[in-house]
Amino acid sequence: MALKIQKMNSRSKIIRTWKGWTTPENAPVYEDLLVNEVFPTVKKNGVDGLEKVSISSKNERDEVEFFLSLQFDSLDSVKSFAGENYEIAYIPENAKRILKRYDAKAVHYELKKELIL
Repeated sequence: MALKIQKMNSRSKIIRTWKGWTTPENAPVYEDLLVNEVFPTVKKNGVDGLEKVSISSKNERDEVEFFLSLQFDSLDSVKSFAGENYEIAYIPENAKRILKRYDAKAVHYELKKELIL
């Protein structure tokens, strides 16, 4: 069985990752906020280079960890989303009220290849 390698355009795509934690009771509220308010507002505000958002969670004993992975078409699009000091996490005030704690900075990676299995 051969792997299919997704062709990438010549511009580097950027993956931005971030983590936040909330209570088990607030986890569905936070997820709903991300899906129905935060990212639709981001797109409405003209961040065109945001191509994909993945929302993952892990249940712990007394909290839920959220891991967000955002795919951008370029570093310029990341800066359009987060500003020139783009390593600082983007957390709207209404999200901060739901989260117990969160990473102050986002981490960025250059996407090299995607394998379609």
